[in-house]
Amino acid sequence: MTEKTLVTWHEQSVDRPRGCVVWFTGLSGSGKSTVANCVDLKLHESKHRSFVLDGDNIRHGLNASRELLEPNHGLDFAKRFGLGFGPQDREENIRRIGCVADIFCSSGMITLTAFVSPYRSDRDRVRAMVIANGNDSDFVEVFVDTPLEICEQRDPKGLYAKARAGELTGFTGIDAPYESPANPEVHLDGSAPVEQLADQVVQYLKSNDKLKG
Repeated sequence: MTEKTLVTWHEQSVDRPRGCVVWFTGLSGSGKSTVANCVDLKLHESKHRSFVLDGDNIRHGLNASRELLEPNHGLDFAKRFGLGFGPQDREENIRRIGCVADIFCSSGMITLTAFVSPYRSDRDRVRAMVIANGNDSDFVEVFVDTPLEICEQRDPKGLYAKARAGELTGFTGIDAPYESPANPEVHLDGSAPVEQLADQVVQYLKSNDKLKG
């Protein structure tokens, strides 16, 4: 018999103004994390509360793989909760981080997320959740649009080389799809200088009244 989960939403005593979720998406090597961290630095220097949730960093803990979980939690636990890079695992990866990003947003934080997040439906679900708890302007999709050939030239982790050599399967842009945003709030030319791209994002936040104070 499936155990029924009995949970009730508990309203918080403190009513805080919401921040926003700035969702960077693009191919591996497109510059998502680099631009997000540059935006974070600019916001920090101007005394705004922000934080970067980075795809690789999150997979070291919250969304860890089976290999990382098994030593401390055992094989059965690791098989059940560890995440790989198949379609369902990617969906769960984005679902979890979407929930975390929304919590950060509810605390008033400008939450910068840098994830490949290749499936449009996954990003749309996060958008729907964030705006359901706030308003339409609380979710800002930033498409770091960098051509595949430039991403491969950069290849900072050597992943494209492994994918081309057949040592890595299911890699986005090579043998797995990437669904680019149809109407992102911010569309960045990933081949442009990082400072320029970060300024473009900050300017969008300013012009849409997301930077208070």
